[in-house]
Amino acid sequence: MIAMMRSILLALLLLSPAVAFAQSCPKPLAGAHRLALVVADTLSSSTATLQRFTRAAPDAPWRADGEPVSALIGRKGVAWARAFRQFARSGEPVKVDGDKRVPAGFYRVGRSFGFAPSSRANYLRVGDGTVCVDDPSSPAYNAITSRAKVGWKVHGENMWQVPEYRHGLLVEYPTDARARAGSCIFIHVRKPGAAGTAGCVAVHEPDVMALQDFSAGGAVLAVLPRQALDRFRGCLPN
Repeated sequence: MIAMMRSILLALLLLSPAVAFAQSCPKPLAGAHRLALVVADTLSSSTATLQRFTRAAPDAPWRADGEPVSALIGRKGVAWARAFRQFARSGEPVKVDGDKRVPAGFYRVGRSFGFAPSSRANYLRVGDGTVCVDDPSSPAYNAITSRAKVGWKVHGENMWQVPEYRHGLLVEYPTDARARAGSCIFIHVRKPGAAGTAGCVAVHEPDVMALQDFSAGGAVLAVLPRQALDRFRGCLPN
C-alpha cells in the first residue's frame, strides 16, 4: 500500500510540475491570480517600473495586463522587508523605519482609499483626523486610525494633509514594531517633481486608479530589485 501511494504521488508530481513549483513560491505570491510587479534597476534606485499581470490559476503562465508604467519608490532605494529577509544576499539592506527605502517582498494589496467618496467595496475615505501611525511605541503602529483615538502626541502621517493620498491603495505590510521594521506602506499618487518617496510606491494618478480597478478582486504587490528576479525563477512573469 505504501509503495502504491508513493507511485501515485510521484505520478502526480510528474504530471503537474508547475503546481508543485507554485507551492514553493513565496506567500502570498504562490496563490495569486493578479500581480502588480515593481522592479527597480538597483538597490539604490529611486525609480522603477510597475506592470500588471494576470493568470487563470497558480500553475498558469502570467499574462501582461497593459504596458509597464514608471514609478517612484524610496528616495534611498530598496531594502528587504524583515518578513522576507531570508531572500537577501550578503550586504543587501533590511528595511527599518525612517530609512527612506521601499520594502522588497510580496504583499497583498489592501483597500482602496482617497479623499472623495467612492462606491468601491471596502473603500477607506480619508477625512480630517485620518492618521497612519508610524510610532513603534504605539499599539496602533502600522495601523490607520484617527487622531480622536490616538491623540496628537503619537507620531504618524496625517493622511488628509498629504495631497498624494487623494487616491491610493493600502499595502498589507507585515511589520514588527520591536524591530522598527517599517510602517504605512502605500501605493499612491506621484508628486510632481519628486525624486522619490519615503518608502511607498508612487505612480501617476490614472495609473493609481487603474490599479484600484485591477485590485478590486484581490491582487499581490511584488517589489524587487532587478538583481533578485532570478531568485524567484518560475514564480514571476518571464
